[in-house]
Amino acid sequence: MSTTTATPDGATAKPRARDSLKKLAFWNFGGLFFFYFAIWQLVMTFLAPWLEEQLGMSSGSIGLLQSMMALTALCLQPFYGYIQDRLGFRKNLFAFVVVMGALMGPFFAFVFPAIVDANQVLGALVGGVFLSLVLNSGVGVVEAFNERNSRANGFEYGHVRLFGSLAGATASLVGGFIWGANPDNIWWVGTFSAIVLGALLFAARTPKPDSAAQAQVAAETKDRPKVSKDTLKHLLRDRSFVGFMVLMFGTAALYDVFDGQYAIYFGHHVTGSGDPQVLFSRVVFVQILLEAAVMVAMPFIINKIGAKRGLQIFALVLVVRVVGSALFTSTEMLIVWRLLASIEMPLMLVSVMKYITRMFDVRISATAYMVGFNTAKQVGVFIFSWVFGLSYDAIGFSSSYLVMGAVALAVLVVASFLMRNDKGRPDPVGPAAEPAALPV
Repeated sequence: MSTTTATPDGATAKPRARDSLKKLAFWNFGGLFFFYFAIWQLVMTFLAPWLEEQLGMSSGSIGLLQSMMALTALCLQPFYGYIQDRLGFRKNLFAFVVVMGALMGPFFAFVFPAIVDANQVLGALVGGVFLSLVLNSGVGVVEAFNERNSRANGFEYGHVRLFGSLAGATASLVGGFIWGANPDNIWWVGTFSAIVLGALLFAARTPKPDSAAQAQVAAETKDRPKVSKDTLKHLLRDRSFVGFMVLMFGTAALYDVFDGQYAIYFGHHVTGSGDPQVLFSRVVFVQILLEAAVMVAMPFIINKIGAKRGLQIFALVLVVRVVGSALFTSTEMLIVWRLLASIEMPLMLVSVMKYITRMFDVRISATAYMVGFNTAKQVGVFIFSWVFGLSYDAIGFSSSYLVMGAVALAVLVVASFLMRNDKGRPDPVGPAAEPAALPV
């Protein structure tokens, strides 16, 4: 039962954090976030160096694998969203994601290496599909299930979502020690996290089929604006929306592509004793903590400068980080470039949602987000991961980074010309203004 209270004017007050801490369900769903995003962070931090060092995969094949992760998500997310809406509070689809996560250890220990030995391209295709079932495609299921249950249990989704950030920092730090002992154990830790995740999912209490919360879900699904051809045509005729898509395609996507194999580049240039991947994991740990601190202040900053300006600054920081990594490769500078990501992600996440809700019809904000941000970004990741993976093999990381920086800068110029300024436009208020949650 929800514990939200009414304000004097009759509006519903948001639940307080200290009240949420007293609820067992808060910790249960926080645990779901923690152990899921622990798996996510382990994969994103150690996948590329493991593929190169342990299996000898080329950068082109690694890029193809990452492209397949994005392509699989593009194909599955619409179906996952529809199925989860029909399931409501039922756990079936989440349980499927958990099962795939639990298979991570056996898959990477016994199945995947044999496929790669036979054919690297086939290994990249199979590995990309498998990982996407757990991560790129599965994350939407986890986010939607937990968001819906947060409201049903009367606590803020944003509060429980912080467990995901804690998991990212913890997994990066602990994963470094595990890597130093035996890199192959990274995947078995993923399996362990999925087993704990499954136990927490089994224990999680969700509203019964005849409850008021279930009725609310049915009403939400029924009353949700339909995504029609006319809706998409209207958006695609809006120059600001086109510019927004261009920017996400060429910057948000390149953010993921650049970071996807940065650990390999880091390992090639770091000097000194010790395993460079252990050092990299500690740098990522610090970066995520800084990111969380910056996120606290970022909404205030974006309200001052505007969401368009926030997106432009995000793109410029990306260009500086990419080009700087190509030109200045000392250990200290490579650490600095990675730590700059703690500014990029808060800039992007806050600016994206504020631009969408200020510039486009708030009733279709979910559609604008799905098409303008998620689809545009995933298409970019699909194309650029493979292209730059091949480029790393052909001309090297440094030269590829210079090309990547030029692409991001050109995209920024085009998008800035198309996108109208949102500064001075108020944020919408009311239930219809609540946007969909962003992934990590």
